Amino acid sequence: MPLWSWILIWTLLVAGLVGMLAWFAVRLFRKSMRTLAALDELGQQVAELDTGAQLPGTAFRPAVFEDRRALAAAIEQSRVEHSRRRSLRRERSINRGKLLQHTPYKPEDRPPC
Repeated sequence: MPLWSWILIWTLLVAGLVGMLAWFAVRLFRKSMRTLAALDELGQQVAELDTGAQLPGTAFRPAVFEDRRALAAAIEQSRVEHSRRRSLRRERSINRGKLLQHTPYKPEDRPPC
């Protein structure tokens, strides 16, 4: 075989290798972008599940010298606030349970391998 045929063969082999590596790189890049988008969506769902955020409370004040009516109004206001916080916590818990039980995943949304 003449020398030019070997050069042609190796050139085609190297070109094929470079093309194959470029194709793999593009596929890997697309998959990583899809993965990052899915992770972003998952992060948003986890943020919805976050129950660590507490409402700010008031500092303690001794009630020895306070007016009785003012204290009764403050106690009633505290009960209303507690009821509101409890209902908010209950709704967040229900939403978290619904999200955990009924994920928006559909098999046709799965990215191709």
